[in-house]
Amino acid sequence: MMISYEEFADRANAIRSQIAAACATAGRDSREVEVLAVTKTHPALAADYAARYGLRGVGENRVQETQDKRPQTAPTSAALRWELIGHLQSNKARLAAQHFDRIQSVDSEKLLNHLDRAAAELGKILPVLLQINAGDDPAKFGADLAEAPRLVAAALTKKNLRVDGFMTIAPLGTTPEETAAHAQRTFANLRHLRDDLAARLGTPLRELSMGMTGDLALAVAAGSTMVRVGTALYGAR
Repeated sequence: MMISYEEFADRANAIRSQIAAACATAGRDSREVEVLAVTKTHPALAADYAARYGLRGVGENRVQETQDKRPQTAPTSAALRWELIGHLQSNKARLAAQHFDRIQSVDSEKLLNHLDRAAAELGKILPVLLQINAGDDPAKFGADLAEAPRLVAAALTKKNLRVDGFMTIAPLGTTPEETAAHAQRTFANLRHLRDDLAARLGTPLRELSMGMTGDLALAVAAGSTMVRVGTALYGAR
């Protein structure tokens, strides 16, 4: 059952407070860190809550779910940015380009080619993030760190794609301490990669989408510009 808007707002306030505290510790401005409300498997009302609160975007895992859900949202939610954060198969690239405002899970040159072609056919410039497996986790999607420079170079040649930065997901450990260590290493790896490539290529690659409910403070400390939060906002699915 869906929580009330009042409970959602209380939860969102608590997340913003956590981010503000993490930013204060790291010497950052909390306005540099966006909360992406992860609405996957929740009804369209979840997106309406995010818009009403003032969040700018929502994250979804599946193309079909967004295709069905987005038209059901209130007119007041029209300005929301819909971002694909789940794995995308090449054969769904055109639908994804049609129904999402940004794709965060671009992890191969093949997918880049499909999305660029789809965006051209739709007459749009499609913003993307490149998903990097910065924690070297065999269970996660994403390009390897060693492949990242080539993937970025290829992405920057695509006329109908705009490369905003990177996304990663930290591996889980068997203990909270191990999970935290994995997260710190993963986020530091992505930050260093971004800083190095931005300097070498002369392009900002500003967005670092990293951190979720359980590790957002570590992500903020490492330079995250976007944390993806679902459970802490909406409760268990």
